[in-house]
Amino acid sequence: MYYIIRNILFLFDAEKVHHFTMGCLRLLCKIPLTRQLVASVYQPKKARPVSLWNLHFPNLVGLGAGFDKNAKYLTELEALGFGFVEIGTVTPQPQEGNPTPRLFRLPKDQALINRMGFNNDGVEIINARLHAWRVKNPGCKMIIGGNIGKNKITANEDAVKDYEICYHTLYHAVDYFVVNVSSPNTPGLRELQEKESLRKILTSLQHIREQQSSKKPLLLKIAPDLTQEQLDDVIALAEEIKLDGLVVANTTIDRSELRTSSRKIEKIGAGGVSGKPLQHKSNDLITYINQRTKGLIPIIGSGGIFSAKEAKNKIYYGASLVQIWTGFVYEGPGLIKKIVNYIK
Repeated sequence: MYYIIRNILFLFDAEKVHHFTMGCLRLLCKIPLTRQLVASVYQPKKARPVSLWNLHFPNLVGLGAGFDKNAKYLTELEALGFGFVEIGTVTPQPQEGNPTPRLFRLPKDQALINRMGFNNDGVEIINARLHAWRVKNPGCKMIIGGNIGKNKITANEDAVKDYEICYHTLYHAVDYFVVNVSSPNTPGLRELQEKESLRKILTSLQHIREQQSSKKPLLLKIAPDLTQEQLDDVIALAEEIKLDGLVVANTTIDRSELRTSSRKIEKIGAGGVSGKPLQHKSNDLITYINQRTKGLIPIIGSGGIFSAKEAKNKIYYGASLVQIWTGFVYEGPGLIKKIVNYIK
């Protein structure tokens, strides 16, 4: 049934369909009876909880950042069975992101290309929304991550201030943080992946954390396009400053193996590729990082998960948790339960 609906929805603009479908799900979940029906169909019945960073995840399947940028659909996503949801990327000031269209499907590759550009409502509005949601849902066990970034107009030399603002503002609203310096859709952002730039941002946030009564986990999301030297620098820095974990990986700018016609790709233009083309890159990175660190740095595996077996591969290679996004779009909400039931 989902594939029939998906094929119809794929006839329309990807970003508009995203808002339409989530709006429909929200309407359904406003009615307690239909929300319970959605949950009875999609929530895993015998999920194995995962304890990590002193957090207790209801299950190991999360939704990657970029899907619920503004924390608008947490109730609905919990009903679908996610163990955790990463909101954002959140920036200090609201921003519209890049001009539309900016989200494109590549069905031949089971992939998406996006150049969203950190479109979000800004940290103050999102913080208020999160607090209001927690008041209304005091018994919800789903873990909320906060993916934070810098505004487009902020110069790289001032970027640490943007991360500090988001971190400090959201500190009591989310359960863990992910620093995003790896999106290809904000000009110059990936330059912040250089070791000393990263050190400045991450140690500054760790310093803020030391002033808090609770210690929220701090993770870094990395690009799959790092050079070997850059990757080794990231690992060395993570070990040196005792970073809590890594999210592996963000979208790729590599289009060399896409089966979609070069003419269509050229027409789409710039943007990061997600989905199946990212699968092997992500797996290779997870394997390498896990081996280099002897498994001491927890990893959230992301990229190219379209089946339960592919999710289990991420765990086998060294991930502690997994995130889906593009696979969720192509395979539907049933994918969550399939993964949880398969990985015991």
